[in-house]
Amino acid sequence: MHDDLLKILLTKEQIQKRVAELGAEISQDYVGKDLVAVCILKGAMHFMADLTREIPIPLTIDFMAISSYGAGTKSSGVVRIIQDLDASISHRHVLIVEDIVDSGLTLKYLMDNLESRRPASLKIATLLDKPARRAVNVTTDYNGFSIPDEFVVGYGLDYNEKYRNLPFIGVLKPEIYTK
Repeated sequence: MHDDLLKILLTKEQIQKRVAELGAEISQDYVGKDLVAVCILKGAMHFMADLTREIPIPLTIDFMAISSYGAGTKSSGVVRIIQDLDASISHRHVLIVEDIVDSGLTLKYLMDNLESRRPASLKIATLLDKPARRAVNVTTDYNGFSIPDEFVVGYGLDYNEKYRNLPFIGVLKPEIYTK
């Protein structure tokens, strides 16, 4: 699997350090508030697990699965909700936990959808932000790392459902995803 990588962009240690910092910041901002962390499956699962372990204040966790990529490497712009939330977010403070913000199309759709459910607040925590690919204006509230426009895998991010289990973020060799 490592032979498929051009390089390691972010080490396990760099990720752990930044996730701990984000957890501390989020904890401070949500003291005394009814917080629900919403994990966007499948990519954010590792980030969500590590991040919530770094948040010592009370919170609940919910999950959504959305799709806009299929088996491709670029967002189609057509978003489908595959799995919706189990509980109401009305009047609750919602933190969307996302793996990567790329074009912003999926996140914009998601924000509009969740905003219509009348949360007390709605913020975004993302592990990775790729601003060079932004097609719509979306702002993240808690950002792990800004990265260059390279195809990344690992720590939950995949190509064709592979590489999610890597403990770091690596850049996939173009010949792997252009076959």
